[in-house]
Amino acid sequence: MHILLIEDDTDAATYLIKGFTESGHVADHAADGETGLHLALTGNYDVLVIDRMLPKRDGLSIIRMLRADDRFTPVLILSALGEVDDRVEGLRAGGDDYLVKPYAFTELLARLDALLRRGQPVHIQNRLKIADLELDLLTHKVTRAGKLIRLQPRELRLLEFLMHHSGQVVTRTMLLEQVWDFHFDPQTNVIDTQISRLRSKIDKGAEKPLLHTIRGVGYKLDESA
Repeated sequence: MHILLIEDDTDAATYLIKGFTESGHVADHAADGETGLHLALTGNYDVLVIDRMLPKRDGLSIIRMLRADDRFTPVLILSALGEVDDRVEGLRAGGDDYLVKPYAFTELLARLDALLRRGQPVHIQNRLKIADLELDLLTHKVTRAGKLIRLQPRELRLLEFLMHHSGQVVTRTMLLEQVWDFHFDPQTNVIDTQISRLRSKIDKGAEKPLLHTIRGVGYKLDESA
C-alpha cells in the first residue's frame, strides 16, 4: 500500500511513518497543506491520511479540491475535532472515513485496509430526490414539482435526514440524536411539532403525501406508502 500522510505534528508523523514502514507499506509525508495537495495531485497513492488542521491549507479544502478535480483516492481524515458535526462535515467534504485523535495505530491500519477493500469510491451525491421532491445539498434549495419550498434550518436538517433514509421507518430516538443532537428524551413534543411543520410545507397541495407517521414507531418519507 502506497500511503500519503499529510500531518504537521512532527512526532505524530514520525510515529505513523515508522508504523507504516514496519507494516510493509510505503509512505510519503507532507508537513503542510500546500505540499500535501501537490503530492496528492501528482503522486500515485492508494490512500491518503489527512489531518484537518494544517498550515497553509486545511485538510478539508485539500479533499474538496481533489474531489473537484475528479480524484477519488480514498481519504481517511485524522482530527482532534471529534463532535458529530465535525465528523459529518469531514465526510461531506469528501472524506471516506474519519478517525478521532487519540487513536490506536492498529485501528488506523485496519481502517485503511477496509478503505482499499471498498474499491473505487463513488462520486459525491449532491442532490437527494424522492418522487417530485428534491433537495440540493450544496445550495440547500428544496423544491417539489418545481416549486420552491422555504425551510427553516432545523426543518432542512430534518428533511435531509429523512431523505437519506427514505423508505425506512425513522424512530424518535434516531431523530433526537441525529437532528437535535440529544442523547436523552427531553420529554417535549418538539419532534411532533417540527414534523407537522415540515409536512405542511412539503405535502401541502400535493396529489400524494410523502411524509407519513407510523403510529407508535416513528416516521417515514416514502412515495409508495
